[in-house]
Amino acid sequence: MYAYDEIDRTLVNERVSEFRDQVKRRLSGELTEDEFKILRLQNGVYLQLHAYMFRVAIPYGTLATNQLRALAHVARKYDRGYGHFTTRQNIQFNWIKLAELPDALEDLARVGIHAMQTSGNNMRNVTSDQWAGVAPGEIEDPRIWSELIRQHTTLHPEFSFLPRKFKIAITASDHDRAAIKIHDIGLKLIKNEKGETGFEVLVGGGLGRTPFIGKTIKHFVHGRDILSYIEAILRVYNQYGRRDNIYKARIKILVHELGIEKFSREVEEEWQHIRNSSLQIDDEVIEDIRSRFTYPAYEKLPHMPDELRQAAADADFEVWRKNSVAPHKVQGYSIVTISLKPIGAPPGDATADQMDALADLADKYSFGEIRVGHEQNLALPHVAKRDLPALWKALDKLGLATPNVNLITDIIACPGLDYCSLANARSIPIAQELTRRFANHELANLIGRLHINISGCINACGHHHVGHIGILGVEKNGEEVYQITIGGRADEGAALGNLIGPGVKFDEVADVIEDVVEAYLALRERPEELFIDTVKRLGVEPFKERVYATR
Repeated sequence: MYAYDEIDRTLVNERVSEFRDQVKRRLSGELTEDEFKILRLQNGVYLQLHAYMFRVAIPYGTLATNQLRALAHVARKYDRGYGHFTTRQNIQFNWIKLAELPDALEDLARVGIHAMQTSGNNMRNVTSDQWAGVAPGEIEDPRIWSELIRQHTTLHPEFSFLPRKFKIAITASDHDRAAIKIHDIGLKLIKNEKGETGFEVLVGGGLGRTPFIGKTIKHFVHGRDILSYIEAILRVYNQYGRRDNIYKARIKILVHELGIEKFSREVEEEWQHIRNSSLQIDDEVIEDIRSRFTYPAYEKLPHMPDELRQAAADADFEVWRKNSVAPHKVQGYSIVTISLKPIGAPPGDATADQMDALADLADKYSFGEIRVGHEQNLALPHVAKRDLPALWKALDKLGLATPNVNLITDIIACPGLDYCSLANARSIPIAQELTRRFANHELANLIGRLHINISGCINACGHHHVGHIGILGVEKNGEEVYQITIGGRADEGAALGNLIGPGVKFDEVADVIEDVVEAYLALRERPEELFIDTVKRLGVEPFKERVYATR
């Protein structure tokens, strides 16, 4: 966990006071909605279909248990008893009253949580691998660098009014769990031939109306230069990015229109002016940030404790363990992913009671730490293997032991037309129906790893472009119509899915997905061939033929 200092606390508290005054002026009529809009967006407040939506930042996905309890408190006191974890390692509350928002912010500020820059045309929450610091084989903890970037970009005056929103993601593992290739800037920690720490830098990724996979702009930027290089990218974007057309304002469009070579030259020229400035990072700065991260006092534990060996006789426990428990870099410990995708429920939602209970479990079994992943699930990063059986029983009582991580019912979905004023179609009911269709765990295991992503509009908050199966809801002649893509992925082999054919009606979507899955089971060469690999081998046509043969 990172320990915030007095500067951080002062900044967050002053922001609350400032926003309280802005809300007071809005409620009195001194500010119009148009005047208030830019102010509320800078504090994570959207005006949605039914109420204001409040988005809270969880920097690089790391939460202490007192912070999770504070989120539960906000859900219970100011909302309707639950929160929605998003693909940006944020949490959203959908029913907060404007007059109570400053109080909610103040309650969160007491534990170091804020909503700055979770919306608006600025640098958004810096995200990272939810297994950061504990994943076997990673270069080093990427959260150290995430924190450095967070500090530099928060309320940065030059980049608070960019042409469009801007997102950075960081990973330090070969397997990309942070989806860096679909971000405006993606950073991969690497070592050069001298053993020095640096980054491969990707730029121009993003989804939405015009999706692109990020391109490598520089294969190695030394760690000491990463702030100046990021700033050079942002300066070029700030200067040349489109401000006359919201649909062409993202950096991905600029990179596409200029070409990566010309864009790279522009960045390189800008970088040479600033790389040896005060933006160059001293080792002492990194070490200071590193020193503020505390790590558990791990015990020396056996690889196979008696508790785990005995629990293996319980078939239900073994199903959960094989699905939801991953290796840890320290012997005797595991990483536990907690699915927020119970059958028939909205993906990513957690009740206040569940959050409070999870905080208790994290205190008991995970050194007081919990993580949020972009897949809309949570994780306990430091669980002793001997505690896995007891933890499983506790999670099961909370309804949080669904063994479907990375399976077909582990669906990513945006709130859709049930909440969002931008949406054209519903997302949540589609996800709920699909989880019911594939609720049989034996069938889900037979299918294997398969990611379904659902968006209720072209803005792609559900990342449908990079779902193994992507579902996009659009409006056509006053009716909800859903386009289906296959073959997308968000990991180190990131790719955009391909459309399989004409859109289908709301009540046909689940049938179509069943047809796609049945086609996969018939077409795969062996049980071990994943859906994504079958699509890559055969292309769209065999699936299209199966889906549209009788339609």
